[in-house]
Amino acid sequence: MPTPPVPAPLDVVTSFCAAWSTLDIDRIMGLLAEDAVYHNIPVDPVVGHEAIRATIVGFTAGWDSVAFDVRHAVADGAVVLTERVDRFVSAERTVSLPVMGTFEVSDGLITAWRDYFDLNQFMSQLSD
Repeated sequence: MPTPPVPAPLDVVTSFCAAWSTLDIDRIMGLLAEDAVYHNIPVDPVVGHEAIRATIVGFTAGWDSVAFDVRHAVADGAVVLTERVDRFVSAERTVSLPVMGTFEVSDGLITAWRDYFDLNQFMSQLSD
């Protein structure tokens, strides 16, 4: 039986961003390499599935839905850049955060994920 083709990096990242709308942590984690590095640039990076899962569970707690609205995405080989607006929705509020994301993909999995955003913009929406 032939091995299925490895998806293109842009397709992997598109699937990853779409998976957030389900808040299915297993589906999200399934697109990350075991030793992936996740770095929200305003805070310290986290490495590996266990640490990334804990981070994602922590920052999605209390939100009814999360969506990554990808405005633009481009790939240069294994590197994918996304311009997004990430939306976090609860009964009390909606937080919209412009984000520039950089992803590195190898063998159909994200090995590095860096998000650049204004942490103060996010935090100020929590106190409104």
